[in-house]
Amino acid sequence: MTSEAMTSEAMTDGSAAGSSGAPAATDAAWCDTLKSQFADISGKSVSVYTSIVAPEDKPQIDSYKAFEACTGVKVNYEGSKEFETQLKVRVSSANPPDIAFIPQPGLLKTLVEETGAVKPAPKSVADNVDKWFGKDWKSYGTVNDIFFAAPLGANVKSFVWYSPKVFKEKGYTVPTTYKELIALSDKIVADGKKPWCAGIESGVATGWTLTDWLEDYMLRVNGPDVYDQWISHKIPFNDPKVVAALEKVGEIVRNPAYMNAGIGDVASIAATKFQDGGLGVATGTCFLHRQASFYAANFPAGTKIAEDGDVFAFYLPAISEDFGKPVEGGGEFVAAFSDRPEVQAFQTYLSSDTWANEKAKATPGGGWVSANKGLDVANLTTPIDALSAKILQDPKTVFRFDASDLMPSAVGSDSFFKGMTTWVRDNASSQSVLDTIEASWPAS
Repeated sequence: MTSEAMTSEAMTDGSAAGSSGAPAATDAAWCDTLKSQFADISGKSVSVYTSIVAPEDKPQIDSYKAFEACTGVKVNYEGSKEFETQLKVRVSSANPPDIAFIPQPGLLKTLVEETGAVKPAPKSVADNVDKWFGKDWKSYGTVNDIFFAAPLGANVKSFVWYSPKVFKEKGYTVPTTYKELIALSDKIVADGKKPWCAGIESGVATGWTLTDWLEDYMLRVNGPDVYDQWISHKIPFNDPKVVAALEKVGEIVRNPAYMNAGIGDVASIAATKFQDGGLGVATGTCFLHRQASFYAANFPAGTKIAEDGDVFAFYLPAISEDFGKPVEGGGEFVAAFSDRPEVQAFQTYLSSDTWANEKAKATPGGGWVSANKGLDVANLTTPIDALSAKILQDPKTVFRFDASDLMPSAVGSDSFFKGMTTWVRDNASSQSVLDTIEASWPAS
């Protein structure tokens, strides 16, 4: 699944967003600095094109009020469900927006290399990113050693959902190591239950949840360097290291004693909608569900999502201490197709700690985080958002972007999805599935 779709699903109803009104930030130090960098831009306008549509667009729009009040620049927001396709059309027809929020670094690279229309980020943006983000995040906005796009929002995928309420009743404890995770799974089996549940049905994107499983395990079994080599095809998709990681996934996902709690057998994973795959955690029919932070939006209204609530999530533990604290995730990046001063001023604002905190305050319903180290976790309104931000800001975290979003589309959003579906539905061998995906890798 693309980060674009995930981001949309991650956003919760923002109907109450911005109810506190425009931030009173016109006299703040950041504003004086911004106006000193970009003079005489009042009365200008900037167009923004994104995949985030109503009603989820309201927190975004509200978060621009401080910038508009400071600079006098009007931000014209346009969201479209056909964003990804239409952005390419608009850029190719010389009608690009000033700013686009791109959810896939692979798409950014394509636009840079094939259109030449993306403008390098100004120094003010690069300085902000150097100050507020890790080098890994800056690298995803860099193409051919030129920095183009600052990170915007983010999500964390390395989570296991569980029920604190049920754990307390059963006497289970949250595992902090992978060994403890497997021991817990075995204990639940010994108690007469299946511990894990999952679903991967997602229309044309069926299988994406299992690509996330493999990506998470590539980081844990082989480390970030091999992960990077895998994405760039410096090692083949069916390298023995990848086979080993997928076999490790299979120890849980294709274990009939572990799967598919409250739903069926292992094969039922393929036919179960991903939105429904983990709902049993809330009802007590399932105990463990690996999914991203944005899965919170799928639980019914009234479900308390907190460390002492009906459901919550814990970090999927590292398998060894060899590779730090691996975290898989996603996010969006701010690409500009104009270098007018008012556009660069808006880029600078979006890459700042000021915007990250204004966005958090403009999203009272939760469902948004950033990897910006200047984001005050206290401004996030939900415990799962706060936990995600803490993980992203943890200096021990070794973050890597969703691999399928970085691979060629023929693989990342096609053969990889299909291969993982075959792997779990038909119990196909790991080697044969990875061989098929490797054969689909574009020749150039």
